[in-house]
Amino acid sequence: MSTYVRRAALLAASAVLVAVLSGCTSVDADVDKAAPNTPAVEASASFDKVDAGKKADTAPAPLLVVGTRGSFTAVDSSDESVKTKMSVTVKSAKYVQPADIDTTNKPAKGQFVVLTLTIKNVGAKPGAFAPYGAMKWQDDQTAAQDCTTLETTDGQDVDATYQPGQSVTGDVVLDVVRKGGTVSYYDAGKAAFAVLLPKA
Repeated sequence: MSTYVRRAALLAASAVLVAVLSGCTSVDADVDKAAPNTPAVEASASFDKVDAGKKADTAPAPLLVVGTRGSFTAVDSSDESVKTKMSVTVKSAKYVQPADIDTTNKPAKGQFVVLTLTIKNVGAKPGAFAPYGAMKWQDDQTAAQDCTTLETTDGQDVDATYQPGQSVTGDVVLDVVRKGGTVSYYDAGKAAFAVLLPKA
């Protein structure tokens, strides 16, 4: 008798299992048919909205040419919550020989270029412009390369901390691979502005 009870229980359990599995299959099929209206799709849509918001926050750096002005945000390296607005005007970009800048050093990458900039603090807090190690050159053939040098010219030094309203016009001597391309200035790890260099 106990064997009969065991078999009956086993058959009943098998029937329940088959019913459950069959039920799952039909439920899954219904879910697949209803997928466009499920909350998972809505969550995906809201995720896309969040992504779009992030992309808006990372607007491209202004691309400047000689004679134009743009602005960038200077970020305090010791406290990234302290920021101020700076303006940059590209006064000139001239390719030079070592003797033109009173040096016997040859450009390691290929070509010296003197970038004359006016930097001004147009914000409400102190801000720094520190180009050494923060400028990269690239073109359509060559990936971004550090182009800063220790070479200097006579005149004012733009590498400084600016109080609100202060400005400096001075030179930055760069070592680029070839004429043309773009030079970008990075502040807090992000491109703050870029300058399109002349091809001659």
